[in-house]
Order: sequence, then structure tokens, then C-alpha cells
Amino acid sequence: MIPKLGLRENWQQFTLLVVVNAFVGGMVGLERTILPRLAEQEFQLVARTAILAFIVVFGLTKAVANYYAGAWANKVGRKNLLLIGWGFGLPVPLLLLWAPSWSWVIFANVLLGLNQGLAWSSTVVMKMDLVGPKQRGLAMGLNESAGYLAVAATAFASGWLATEYGLRPYPFYLGIGLAVLGLLGSLLVRDTRAHVALEAAQAPAGPAGPRLSFWDVTWRHRNLGSVTQAGLVNNLNDGMVWGLLPLLLATKGFTLTQIGTVAAVYPAVWGLGQLLTGPLSDRLCKKDLLFWGMLLQGVVLLAMLFASSYPMFLALAALLGAGTALVYPTFLAAVAEYAPAPQRARSVGIFRLWRDAGYAIGALLTGLLADAFGLSTALAAISGLTVLSALIIQRRMYCPPLETDVAASPPRSCTRPAPAERPTIVRFLGLAAG
Repeated sequence: MIPKLGLRENWQQFTLLVVVNAFVGGMVGLERTILPRLAEQEFQLVARTAILAFIVVFGLTKAVANYYAGAWANKVGRKNLLLIGWGFGLPVPLLLLWAPSWSWVIFANVLLGLNQGLAWSSTVVMKMDLVGPKQRGLAMGLNESAGYLAVAATAFASGWLATEYGLRPYPFYLGIGLAVLGLLGSLLVRDTRAHVALEAAQAPAGPAGPRLSFWDVTWRHRNLGSVTQAGLVNNLNDGMVWGLLPLLLATKGFTLTQIGTVAAVYPAVWGLGQLLTGPLSDRLCKKDLLFWGMLLQGVVLLAMLFASSYPMFLALAALLGAGTALVYPTFLAAVAEYAPAPQRARSVGIFRLWRDAGYAIGALLTGLLADAFGLSTALAAISGLTVLSALIIQRRMYCPPLETDVAASPPRSCTRPAPAERPTIVRFLGLAAG
């Protein structure tokens, strides 16, 4: 079959990848509500640092798997990486179901990190390959929406099952079904390396930009570096919400069903919002979406210090999801835009390495702060880091013109180029109102 670029031209494979990514996301949602409570109730863990150790190992292994998924995508093949990822994911619910000690839970999260890094990265890169350069924001919005709606659904479902039937075994039966269905769906996927070759052949002739090094993507390239640090901080605060929010809500007397609902509202709004923000990132300046999204997250986390009622936490969880929805598809669309096609998979891998290292850094930092100074101090510190990340975006990033070699070195000035400039949010809303 001759490859073609575009969402419409590849809708069947694209839809299959969206469904597969929903199963990938569901594997994480399984832990969002019940694992912190499982640590306290069944394994009698008290120290926050010990409880959050499962997020530390998850973040580290996922970060490393992300990097190698990007580095190996062209050598091993996208589909093969996806299948390998599900091979690591199959034992996870069984280990959690039978775990006689917390060390089993830690090991299960090593495998879960490998599953998420390889499987999610593969679906991301394959969707980028299929749609071509003009619809990547839409593609990432659909991809991340499916993944995080599944996180929300399984977070709520596992919380309800735990309330009705206990923390084990019934919530983990759901995970067994997700893993089996995800693997079966992945067997039907076709590799997309031919689409990468087609896009590279169709790229306009001209001088190629310099090869992007690991440190260019990490920090030196002003746009890529700004995106990378924001991704790390985003997952740093998400790791805190994952590990500490259920414990914070439990101290306020909320039931497991209520905790599960709050834990589900956040990724549900995050997932649904990306259906809007993904396409917007194709039209608007990515700097603006990233700045406002990170700023909103920081303000909401600070507001959680003063919240006390269940409705307030539901509202704040929704706002936190909206802030994350602004940035999440924009991260990946930005990396794909600023990196040339032959370097895309590796650049995405480097970005995702740092982004998901945020889980480990966030869990470790917040655990230490919570043990030493209390949950409120940990929450305030992460809120401040998130606002600082927004300010770095505002200072370092620039909006390139629509038609430029964006992988080339950025101009020294922070001012935006005048011709064919990408619309900002303010200009977009002004045109719509007019």
C-alpha cells in the first residue's frame, strides 16, 4: 500500500491507535485512587516518602523507556516497540493483585513505567507520522484525550470497586482486561516508517538545520528547552497530585468514592479539553498556550491549600485539568514542529525522558517536604515551581512565523517576527469577537 499523509487518509489506523492508547492510559488510572490507600491500610506505611516510592520508580523507568523508545523507533520499528511495551504491562495487575509486600508494588511499577514509556511513546510517534505536519496538534489532542479519559474512567471505576468490594482483588481484575485488550489491539497496528520517509521526501528543499543534540532539546534551543522544562514541571506537579491528593482528601474525611471522583475529574477535564486545545495548538502560538496553562496550574495548586469542601475540590480539580489540557498536546506538537522529521522520534524521546522524570522528582521532593514540614508546605512548594515554569516560558520562548525552518537556531531577540506571524490567543479571540 502506498503511504499517504493526513488524518482522513489514515483514519482507520489512527482510530486503532487512539483505542490502543486508551488501554495504555487505563493501566495508569488503575493506581490513581487506590494505591496510596493500599499503602496505608494493607501495608501500614506511614512515611510519605515510602508511600510515594512507587511513583519515583514509575517515573524513572518511564523516563528511560521514553528516551530509548525515541532512539530505537527507527531501528526496531514503532509497532515492535508497542508490542514490547505491552509485554511489560501484562504482569502488572497480577503483581498488584497478589502482592504480599510493598516491594511487589514497587516492582510492578517498574514494569508499568516500561509499559507506559514504550507503548505510549509508540502511539504518539505513529500518530505524528500518519497525519503529517499540518494536523499534529489535532492528532496529539485526540491521542492524549483518549489516554487521559481512560485514566479518569479507571480511576473512578477502581475507586468505586474498592468502596463496594475492598481494595483487593476486584479493582485489579479491571487491569487484567485492559492489558489483554491492549495487546490484542496492538497486533493489528501497522508500522509507519514509510510515512516518515514520505514526509522527508516532500519537505521543501533548502539548507537543513543543525542536528539537534541531547542538550539542545534539553535546554539550549530556546523553544525546545522551554518546552522540556515545562513538561518536567507539569509531571512533577502531576506526580504530587497522584500521590498526595488522595492522602490529603482522606485527612478531610472524604470517602474512597469521593476521592476517586476528584481523582477522576482532573484527568477527565484534562482529556476532554485536549479535543479543543490540540487543534488550537495548530493555529495559535504555542508559547501562549504553554504560558497560560502552566500559570493556571500553579494558581489552582495554591488554591487547594485553602479548600475544605468536596465541591471546592471538584471545581479545583476541573480547573487543574483545564490548565493541563492547555499544555499537554501543545508539548508534543511543539517538539514535532521545532525538530526536523528525521530527528522527530529522537527529540520526542528526549523531551519525554525529562517530562516523565518529573514524576520521580515530584514524588521524591513532595514526599520529603511532606514528611519534614507537612502536606501544605509540599503543595505550596510545587505551586511555586509551576508558576516559575510559566515565567521561564514567557521569557525564553518566541513565536516563529508559519513558514520557517523552525529547527534552525532561534534569533537572539525575544521579539516575534512580523511577517506571517502565528496568531496569539489575544489576537485570535479579538478576530473571533470582531
